[in-house]
Amino acid sequence: MPDSPLNIGQASARSGVSAKMIRHYESLGLLPVVQRTDAGYRQYGEREVHTLRFIHRARTLGFSMVEIAELLKLWQNKRRASADVKRIAMAHVADLEQRIAEMQSMKQTLTHLAHCCQGNSRPDCPILTELAA
Repeated sequence: MPDSPLNIGQASARSGVSAKMIRHYESLGLLPVVQRTDAGYRQYGEREVHTLRFIHRARTLGFSMVEIAELLKLWQNKRRASADVKRIAMAHVADLEQRIAEMQSMKQTLTHLAHCCQGNSRPDCPILTELAA
């Protein structure tokens, strides 16, 4: 016996994805178009909820929507090569490493500028001078 259909609120509660984001993922094609009631309400099953959980977890790991679309296709393809999945993951790791390095550089610069700033009632401020340079 199939599971009873879930409305968008129930699918949201089970997946941890807001109703707004569920509609957004549908519009991007990450989630297949679901059946609707005669009144036009979306009806979700466990398969869609599982897909939403997959998307949610991928988002928490910082994957882009394009990467998630690729990962979803691979996840749904039982004949996939794990090398393809690893390639996407390692490219994402490299991107994260680059962003972390950039953020560490920003932090170091701001820490230095804040250290150089007197932080008093005088108008001279190396932070603003650097931003205006």
